[in-house]
Amino acid sequence: MTSRNAARTSRKSGGQPASGRLHGIDAARGLALLGMMATHLLPTFESNAGLTPTWIGLTFSGRAAALFAVLAGVGLALSTGKHKPVQGPDLTAARRGIALRALVIAAVGLTLGGLEVNLAIILVHYAVLFLCVLPFLGMGLKRLCGWAGGWILGSPVLAYMLRPWLLAAEPPLKLGHNPSWEDLATPSRLLADVFFTGYYPAFQWLSYLLVGLIVGRLVLGRAMVPVVLLVAGSVVAVLAKTLGVTAMESWGGRAALEEVLNSPGYPLDSVLQVNLTGIPQEGSWWWLASAAPHSATTLDLLHTSAVAVAVIGACLLLGRLAEWVDLDLLLPLRGAGAMTLSLYTVHVWVVSGFYLKPLPAGWTEDGMYFAQAATAMIVGIVFVLLKWRGPLEWLGHAANQVGRGQVKAVLP
Repeated sequence: MTSRNAARTSRKSGGQPASGRLHGIDAARGLALLGMMATHLLPTFESNAGLTPTWIGLTFSGRAAALFAVLAGVGLALSTGKHKPVQGPDLTAARRGIALRALVIAAVGLTLGGLEVNLAIILVHYAVLFLCVLPFLGMGLKRLCGWAGGWILGSPVLAYMLRPWLLAAEPPLKLGHNPSWEDLATPSRLLADVFFTGYYPAFQWLSYLLVGLIVGRLVLGRAMVPVVLLVAGSVVAVLAKTLGVTAMESWGGRAALEEVLNSPGYPLDSVLQVNLTGIPQEGSWWWLASAAPHSATTLDLLHTSAVAVAVIGACLLLGRLAEWVDLDLLLPLRGAGAMTLSLYTVHVWVVSGFYLKPLPAGWTEDGMYFAQAATAMIVGIVFVLLKWRGPLEWLGHAANQVGRGQVKAVLP
């Protein structure tokens, strides 16, 4: 038997690796990690008076983090029955396991939140999203599609109405920093920030996990599914972004928003292209017509979700190509993608070490990024080849197994 035939016969009937992992999903997760690292380490705006967007800002801002969140939903679907969601006692056990895993992620995030670092850490919000999606894990495709569509349409409107009320409180229900252990002493402020007023508003971001659940409930091993994901995702992404730009530039949206905007130093035309987080989105319903990154509007959620779906489809197709040529083309990405929690945590810790300090002699921002990205891929490759889990992935897996009542699987 040739090596290629041996590789093919080791696959399951759906074109999935015999190990049960879809390499394309891990590769997409690796891409999300590298994209988020790029927005952390490389400038998203040129340092000029007009804040001209850079290609990094135009390409990765909003999209990398959304891909990370959508893939969380995909992973949850794959671990709870794939296209046939588990039910009954198995579903209850799965929910317990995921909840304990979320607590591990939250603990890591709260610990990182105590670091002095100039970036928004996603892990606490990520953990909260795991908890929020638990009621949806037993749903089939039709119900998930209904919930996802309704959430994408409705959550931005409700958040827009609630946010001014939360910010009008004294003190405002907004942290202004990454959640940390100390913030547990003010739970109302912490919850308001995590769900509505912070950098990654979990209320709207639940949309991403619902979309991910839909993707994960598909039969991803079927030949045409990745093609449909790539094509449909690309079309919806283009349409959503086009509609948002048209609303702002041709239908008078940007002119209306400039009349209510009170953020000097933030040119609206620039931030609409890269990041709307620092802008108070209030005083005009036109804010909801934007497709700007990190605006968490319907068009933003639709665009970034669709981009994530297209990327997942492309990575799954590359995985198919790798099987066909019998060459692990995705190894550098899937290695990093299989241990994103550990690598992301180390990345944040390293970045915090240079906060308000000059870079080492001879180093540039580009050099710092490429060094960290290369290290992440090399470490990921080593761990995959040795069939090791990342240290924090092992901890999360152990918590999941304990929650499911499979303690023996954790013990050596």
